[in-house]
Amino acid sequence: MKEVQPIRETKKIDAMKSIMKGESNYRDLLLFTLGINTGLRISDILALKWSSFINGRLLKAGDQLDVVEIKTKKVKTFVINKSVAEALKLYYDSLDSVHSDDPVFSSRKTADGTLKPITRIAAWQMLNRYADMVGLDEGIGTHTLRKTFGYHLYKKGVALEYIQKMLNHSSPAITLRYIGITQEQLNDIYVELNL
Repeated sequence: MKEVQPIRETKKIDAMKSIMKGESNYRDLLLFTLGINTGLRISDILALKWSSFINGRLLKAGDQLDVVEIKTKKVKTFVINKSVAEALKLYYDSLDSVHSDDPVFSSRKTADGTLKPITRIAAWQMLNRYADMVGLDEGIGTHTLRKTFGYHLYKKGVALEYIQKMLNHSSPAITLRYIGITQEQLNDIYVELNL
């Protein structure tokens, strides 16, 4: 399996989101936005039900969301930011009806009248389609969302220990490698210090 990379350029992220909005693909927009803003694994994103986002009302920016991670069985708690809240509202408002037990990222296909979530492969195909449209041709996959989250936290100056904890990694070295920080980028930091 080919190793995927984070999306390093915010212009590419913005371009992908713009295309999704322009095509009214609000489901894709929410999946993408949620992934790059929370660091959730794709399996956890695809398992989400509407009941996670509706508690008497649709969650808004500043509201807290708890997700039990499938891989670790740990509860991951995070606050919905403005980008996720806007994508959530766009998607929710575009739907005819929503039932709390329905998957948020439902497939257009139904089996026995039951909605099923899209598959990991469908999510991969969707991400690659948008990546191709904006000229990203290097290792894009569903894990790109999680790596993009970690990479941009690091670039904004968030302490590596926090990122490590948010991604449930066992060491800072694993986190650096995971988010795609190269030796060349570390060398640039030494050059820039120049005391």
